[in-house]
Amino acid sequence: MIGMENTPLDLNHSGVALAHGVGVSRWYAAYTCTNHERRVAQQLDEREVENFLPLYRSVRRWKDRRKELQLALFPSYVFVHMDVRDRLRVLQLPGVVSFVTFGGTPAPLLDGEIETLRRGSACPSQIAPHPYLKVGRRVRVASGPFAGTEGILVRRRDSCRVVVSIDLLMRSVAVEVDEADIVAAR
Repeated sequence: MIGMENTPLDLNHSGVALAHGVGVSRWYAAYTCTNHERRVAQQLDEREVENFLPLYRSVRRWKDRRKELQLALFPSYVFVHMDVRDRLRVLQLPGVVSFVTFGGTPAPLLDGEIETLRRGSACPSQIAPHPYLKVGRRVRVASGPFAGTEGILVRRRDSCRVVVSIDLLMRSVAVEVDEADIVAAR
């Protein structure tokens, strides 16, 4: 095709853009050693590398007590905003194993997915990990803090939840929404 030789982006099998261009900052998923997410995020902060570690609240029970913990929403992942050329700065950090890649190139996440996670993380009591679902009823949240977010509708007891999937990681999170705030996705 004419003019396609210098295209900076290709699409992987899921339709996710793969960055080959330089000078473009994108969000990438850094895979960490187990339970090293907070330490990696702290090291990235110290090196002034923009990062995002979404957390959620979980109540754990032991025989003698109950304790509320803040855990990583996506265990073993920290999201990093950077130019793909700077990946070595991140890979050299203790606790970082690799980036999520396709064809050996770090695969960027969609900006909308990160923004949705940022909005959802502002209310850690309303967000929780959920098994990854590929099929099911797709819905769109029409109003509220998750407006515009698409996901899969799941009913849990007396509440409605929308499961939002990050296809690149094959992980999902569930957010509680009011039934009146959701409409069928097109």
